[in-house]
Amino acid sequence: MNRSRAMTSSSSAKKSETSSEQSPDIEPDAFVSVPAEELSLEHGISELLQERLGWLHAKLRLGIEADHEAQVFGQGINYFHIENLTSSHFVIRTCLRLTGLYERGRRNAAQVEIRRNYIKSARIPKAFDGYRILHLSDLHVEMSEDAIVRSSVLLQQTDYDVCVLTGDYRAQAFGPYEATLRGMSQLCAKLKQPIYGVLGNHDTVRMLPGLEQMGIRMLLNECEIINRDDQRIYIAGIDDAHFYRADNIEKAGSEIPSNAFSILLSHTPEIYQQAAHADFDLLLSGHTHGGQICLPGRIPVTLDSVLPRYMGSGSWNYRNLNGYTSVGLGCSIVPVRFNCPPEITLHLLQSRADGD
Repeated sequence: MNRSRAMTSSSSAKKSETSSEQSPDIEPDAFVSVPAEELSLEHGISELLQERLGWLHAKLRLGIEADHEAQVFGQGINYFHIENLTSSHFVIRTCLRLTGLYERGRRNAAQVEIRRNYIKSARIPKAFDGYRILHLSDLHVEMSEDAIVRSSVLLQQTDYDVCVLTGDYRAQAFGPYEATLRGMSQLCAKLKQPIYGVLGNHDTVRMLPGLEQMGIRMLLNECEIINRDDQRIYIAGIDDAHFYRADNIEKAGSEIPSNAFSILLSHTPEIYQQAAHADFDLLLSGHTHGGQICLPGRIPVTLDSVLPRYMGSGSWNYRNLNGYTSVGLGCSIVPVRFNCPPEITLHLLQSRADGD
């Protein structure tokens, strides 16, 4: 028996997609109207996206990108998006240079750490006791070359069973993405299969075909089963919920049995309430960078997110949901870090009996 998903959708994208499934005879223009000339995408890739995602999801995501991808104020969960205010990048970089901190911050940004997180649950099948999940987030590959090089060395020394990527592969939040795909291709050549991923607020859906050609199974409001011996766990992923708000948790989890151990991949942890009420066991996310530029004691100046600050990095809990927010591997806006080293995360599942 599948778990109930009777929740209010967190975006119009989810409402539209659900309606499409229930009313297949309704004309497309009844739901969304985006002029074709605004969808600045080569026709062949557009067709691939519609075939892969369905016409409604593809058209909706592309339409929102065309209207809002460089917007500074008003779009998404929070009001202000500093990553889209390009003048701020110059100001922050200049201030750091004038204070003599810029080069130190760049060196910090290459000091990648491996962090381990242990997840204990009675719902983890015995066959998955000791199962290892490699978690990479917020790579921003064009801006984070030194961290990517360092991580490539660390990855060769790390054993894991599955790899998950929680979005923000591109450095900029809009514009060209070819350099991103080249950088991701080089990194993926060093990763073991299987690899699952989701898109972040810096990522255009146009990158989807290229990422999947690298062997990444992208989960856009979708779910996959991982089998081991005669037991299984479920891994679901949603489209960006922070800026584009194209997430649909109900659809992603609709086929997961109510008693199964389930993992949700989301770029942002801001959907923690929906994930908990949808009965997911584990939420893996990123987006916050842990603040990236922090005060001593890893106290973030800002998390660019609408959520309790204790969820801004590392392991946390909400109701019956275990969560982990990666501080990320790369940098955004400026290629520096202070009091917040970049990370590769290794999650280890531990099966336990009720009451342990």
